[in-house]
Amino acid sequence: MDEPDAMGSGRAYAPLSHIPAHVAIIMDGNGRWAQARGLNRAAGHRAGTENLRRVLPAVVEFGIPILTIYAFSTENWGRPQAEVRLLLGLIERMLDSETQELHRNGVQIRHIGRTSGLPPRIVAKIHEAEELTRHNERLILNVAFNYGGRAEIVDAVRAIVAEGIPPEEIDEKTIGAHLTTGGLPDPDLIIRTGGDQRLSNFLIWQAAYSEFYVTPTYWPDFDRDELYKALLAYAGRERRFGRLKPARK
Repeated sequence: MDEPDAMGSGRAYAPLSHIPAHVAIIMDGNGRWAQARGLNRAAGHRAGTENLRRVLPAVVEFGIPILTIYAFSTENWGRPQAEVRLLLGLIERMLDSETQELHRNGVQIRHIGRTSGLPPRIVAKIHEAEELTRHNERLILNVAFNYGGRAEIVDAVRAIVAEGIPPEEIDEKTIGAHLTTGGLPDPDLIIRTGGDQRLSNFLIWQAAYSEFYVTPTYWPDFDRDELYKALLAYAGRERRFGRLKPARK
């Protein structure tokens, strides 16, 4: 991860009126990006992984304190085995090659999702990365790997039952505290690249009042400029959380 002032074109932007505390990204379109270039899907996934090196410095530059990325869903196990092995290999190589640099740049790595079903060596590397970076404060990076929003809620309910919490004491705060994002604010802005307009089982509890931004840009082409466009759109929205805008006096 490069330092923010050493990024890309160095283009200056107009200041944003407000910055979301938590941005989540559904990194979609790797396969279509590759197909458009006459490449195989593997090339697209590799390009998507490499693109994180461009986006993370931009996230820091714009002052976003929490970023959640959707890397591998619980449904992705249904893809061809060769593609699954590739995706597992990419996350393992990313942990091997990027953890130390992310640590030096003050990034705290958190895994959200299930570890069951993942190869033990990957689980061990996830735990090592989390432990190494746990005190970093420049950016919290949640990596949703082997993650599904419904599975997360199921796991939260199971944990609540296992703790013996009486039903009458269970409320939204109880469930929220037992999610893998417990202790963090819900995402203010969810960005989806690739043009599709759906959540795809991503943060379905936490996204209740998130702003949604969809761009046709495929993830490997999503860069600093594209992130700024998303933040600019967010800054222009009025968030009411189900309430009416106060009447002017």
